[in-house]
Amino acid sequence: MAVAGLVLGGCATVPSGGQVVTGKPAERSERVDDPYVRLIPVNPRPEWGPAQIVSGFLAASASFDDDHKVAKLYLGARTGWNPGLRPSVTVLASRITEPQVVRATATHATVKVTGQEIGTITSDGQYTASPRALDTSFQLAKTSQGTWRITGLPGDDKTGLLLSKDDVERAMRTVNLFFFAPDHQTLVPNGIFLPVVNRRTLPTQLAQALLDGPTSWLNGAVHTAFPTGTRLRRGVHIDKDTATVDLTKEARAGNVEQMSAQLGWTMRQLSEIKRWRLQIEGKPVAPDGLEYTQPVHAWDANSPDGQVPKGEHHPNAYVVSPSGFIGTLEGDRAQPRVIGAAGRLSRPAVAPDNQELAGLSAEADQVFVAAPLTGSPPPRLLLTAQKDARFTAPTWSRDGTLWVVESKKDESWLWLRPRGRPPVRAAHWGLGGREVRAFRIARDGVRAAVIAHIDGRPQVQIGRIAYAPGGTLDVGSFLPVSSELQDAVDLAWRDYSTLAVLGRAQRDSQTLPFLMPISGSAITSLGVGSLGEPRTIAAAPGAPILIGTRSSGKDQVCRQRAPSNSYSPWICPTPAKDPDYPG
Repeated sequence: MAVAGLVLGGCATVPSGGQVVTGKPAERSERVDDPYVRLIPVNPRPEWGPAQIVSGFLAASASFDDDHKVAKLYLGARTGWNPGLRPSVTVLASRITEPQVVRATATHATVKVTGQEIGTITSDGQYTASPRALDTSFQLAKTSQGTWRITGLPGDDKTGLLLSKDDVERAMRTVNLFFFAPDHQTLVPNGIFLPVVNRRTLPTQLAQALLDGPTSWLNGAVHTAFPTGTRLRRGVHIDKDTATVDLTKEARAGNVEQMSAQLGWTMRQLSEIKRWRLQIEGKPVAPDGLEYTQPVHAWDANSPDGQVPKGEHHPNAYVVSPSGFIGTLEGDRAQPRVIGAAGRLSRPAVAPDNQELAGLSAEADQVFVAAPLTGSPPPRLLLTAQKDARFTAPTWSRDGTLWVVESKKDESWLWLRPRGRPPVRAAHWGLGGREVRAFRIARDGVRAAVIAHIDGRPQVQIGRIAYAPGGTLDVGSFLPVSSELQDAVDLAWRDYSTLAVLGRAQRDSQTLPFLMPISGSAITSLGVGSLGEPRTIAAAPGAPILIGTRSSGKDQVCRQRAPSNSYSPWICPTPAKDPDYPG
């Protein structure tokens, strides 16, 4: 097999489940870089035996050229395998190199393949971490010409691809499609793995994927502004740095401004596109008062992260001081804001509009709220846990709703309190039979990250929040994010595509901070130096990541000396605990 092309960076990456290694920092990025490594597969040779045929087929499956034309040459005439341009994929830690013939006659053979599965990609591009052993078989028969061909695939003819992690990194890209939250204002990213058949066709593939709608995982929780039946009239045309997206007549019934926001955020991931124009049936259209040609960054008001401060400006974090007050972290010092009984709450969480404070009792068995965020507001008891149950740290959504999970061994309940109303238990909660150690709402209000006890270990998962027509809340469809991290302790949303997580990689002996892309890309270690015993982590778009740790019997809040550098050393200058950013 030959590989043609040059790797320039920016490929899709999949967590392997192994040790985290130093590489390019997982900095916040919205672009899909333009490298494309083309695989030139080898045709089956007449002298190859059953094991070689299976090896050749698996290798050729990694080439998407001509609808897997070469891979199909390895199949018998009656085999109807056709994975298509958006196939389902079983991702393996490494390529299968030694298939074993376990049964053979003069005309028929069974070839067994084994390996380590690390995840799956569905036909709509959704990645799910699924570490487990792979053990499956291929059936082969000799043709009338005396050559071996595959007659039976694992499962059936609808089986997708068995690709190694390296194959996926070469042939696919992680991209975000953007859809609207129920507020019709905030965009929600839907990360998918997209095959790159030809680099020049990627803009068209990206636009078509957006028109196809959200993945099954996010379907029902978001909506699209493109009317049903809307299609591309032709491929996305790029002239210099301007892309033209021409839609069919169905788009006339859609909201031009919302369609433009979805397309602008989706197309901005391609580095060659700086501006774009929308056409319907070949005629340019634009939102009222705007030019036909728009910069791709014209829709920042719809950001999934809300209004992200520019430059060095970011919201002040809140911390709990040793002397018993909740204060804002300004420089290396905590400035008092809330004193008295409310100041002694643990795991404080401030609402996005800075109007309310929520926190836990020292034993985490009670939830309190307090307002305003100055002086000594009396804390008001909101919830008391059942016997042997504890609450997760409170978290807020942008509309001022407070969320918290009550949990004990093998059982949990999700509580939410809309502002001005009493707390209620979510009717449909997907982790009711699990112990939940952390729960954080994304700033888009549609996704939630959790640390749940799965198969004896804490695991980071992502779920979605859907509202039924009658107002019933469904929080579920939780999917594992990565198989690389174990024994997770705490997490926070760094931005709409990345989590900051305290945990331990498989070969680590201590808890460390990591950046974890929710798309399924590889995690990256964060900072260097000793952190004592890390317990809590805080993050916000454009803000330094903060860690609450305990060292030599004292609580400290740590930050990186140079926050813009992922490998900057940690320093711990502030005697305090439980850092958290508003929202």
